[in-house]
Amino acid sequence: MYGNQVNDTPDWVTPGYLVWRLSTKWRVAVDQALAPLDLTHAQYVVLSSLSGMESTGLRPSQRELADHTGLEPLYVSKLARSLETARLIRRARDADDSRVIRLELTDDGRRRAGPAIRAVRTLHGRLLAPLGGADDPRTTALVRELTALLDAPLGTAG
Repeated sequence: MYGNQVNDTPDWVTPGYLVWRLSTKWRVAVDQALAPLDLTHAQYVVLSSLSGMESTGLRPSQRELADHTGLEPLYVSKLARSLETARLIRRARDADDSRVIRLELTDDGRRRAGPAIRAVRTLHGRLLAPLGGADDPRTTALVRELTALLDAPLGTAG
């Protein structure tokens, strides 16, 4: 549909269009992989991020988790409340600053996060196969380029 090489790509196809299409395709695939586990992509992002952060000894605040995931703080707060209701995470006021809410996985949250992380890693392997897989230099280059784009400040209109 779009060609196999950059030279075969129609002139109207912009990088933004391709990023949007890939993002949509990727999100749909992750949603489908997580559906049997009764998790949404956003819930997965919170659970898997908490799992990773906890494995390094961190107990992040909602704000730190928002910064880590790139999700809006208000959305992380809403997700955290729903995951707390589902007994997958605990929310607790920070002992030193009562304005800060710390997050941690419950035992049930850890049990749910493990299979979800494995399902998404398997999916990522399939999605990255056209580039040679997760460890291929092309995937490494893609990660480097996407990181550069994400790290760049948003320009102002006009």
